[in-house]
Amino acid sequence: MPEGDAVRRAATRLDRALRGEPLVGCELRWPSLADRSLHGMTTREVVSRGKHLLHRLDSGMTLHTHLRMEGSWRVRPTRAMTPNTVRNNAIRVLLATSEWTAIGYRLGMVDLVDTRDEHRLVGHLGPDLLGADWDPVAAAALLRRQPHRPIGAALLDQRNLAGLGTIWTTETLFHERVNPWAAVGDLSAAQLDAVLTSAHRLLTAAAVQDPSRTPHAAYGHAGEPCPRCGRLLRAGPIGEPPTQRTLGFCAGCQAGR
Repeated sequence: MPEGDAVRRAATRLDRALRGEPLVGCELRWPSLADRSLHGMTTREVVSRGKHLLHRLDSGMTLHTHLRMEGSWRVRPTRAMTPNTVRNNAIRVLLATSEWTAIGYRLGMVDLVDTRDEHRLVGHLGPDLLGADWDPVAAAALLRRQPHRPIGAALLDQRNLAGLGTIWTTETLFHERVNPWAAVGDLSAAQLDAVLTSAHRLLTAAAVQDPSRTPHAAYGHAGEPCPRCGRLLRAGPIGEPPTQRTLGFCAGCQAGR
């Protein structure tokens, strides 16, 4: 699933292409929205909230999308759109201005709500690591509510802080030498602060970089030597089904059970 950095980059692309321009074409290929039209509405802004995208319109409506596992947004020149392009069965949303067309493929969620009601869709999220209102104190307090929970699983829970997935949770804990299965309550205040500081720094840097040029120290390298100590990196499941995920780690550098 795309993480907060990838969703932020998608929001930036959509915002640059669509902001301030009226929609001259729109298709919402989503069962509950098939009879709705955004034609003639103007994009005020497209922003990310954790792993969610919020496309705000001058009509007072917000188009909310979530990529889930397979979704993506692409932007193409409107003049380059062809009947074959728009017939693609993977398309869930088409939004066209006179110059650019945004195409949402295999989106996992599509909603249309009043902008004032966005909280119904994203109000459950914790502080956004990439938001202007990022609050590490509030995030730490939310994490501390479940002291016996493994820190890796707690960081992945979007209700505690929004934006982290398996990539940047792996990288954050590896950077801070914290075992993913260490209980939140076993971490000192200084350790937890350092984890949140690293998560914010890493995700912020990734959000503005070409992902192909963002090397990972531990994620995706199970079975390879640790770049710090030389022991083989490993990966293991964390959390409870159906939200169980897999995190990479080094049993040497990230001491713990």
